[in-house]
Amino acid sequence: MELKIEARNLDMRKGWQDKIEEEKAKLIRHYANLVLHLRVTIENTANHKEGGFEVRLVASVPNDTVVVKRRGDKVHTILVEAFDVLGLQLKEIVRKKQDHKSVKAQGAVLGGNGSGVIQRLFPHDSYGFIVTSDAQEIFFHEAVLKDVGMQDLKEGDPVMFGVTEGDMGPQATYVRAEKG
Repeated sequence: MELKIEARNLDMRKGWQDKIEEEKAKLIRHYANLVLHLRVTIENTANHKEGGFEVRLVASVPNDTVVVKRRGDKVHTILVEAFDVLGLQLKEIVRKKQDHKSVKAQGAVLGGNGSGVIQRLFPHDSYGFIVTSDAQEIFFHEAVLKDVGMQDLKEGDPVMFGVTEGDMGPQATYVRAEKG
């Protein structure tokens, strides 16, 4: 994780620097490879009408940026609070990512296995669709067929498959004819 620390309108104290390094180590321990960049800004806001200090954390994570701002009179206290809030937000990102991976799709859990029947075939274009018992459609390409060729399949044939999230929705990682 790349770390950048800024101090605005004040001198950086060693205790603050140490606390930031300690919190960075916690983030790495709990969210390894999630936070790509972290910018910590401590600003003296005495000239603003609220006064005191402001701590801003800007964390770059894959496909998103998390921003946390906290104000208060004691930098150490608001540093701890800001990193706690950042930790909770990262925890939520991880939870959503895990929920997305376990979304039920076409009679199978993404990343898992399922069964269904061939719904539509496009042999000249080398692809087709499987429908599951809960009426979900899964795309498959001829390249993922196992122990069966495109010419051997017909609509209504029962199949087993693995599924993953593709660019356009769920897609089969393999398709195998069920032995009847």
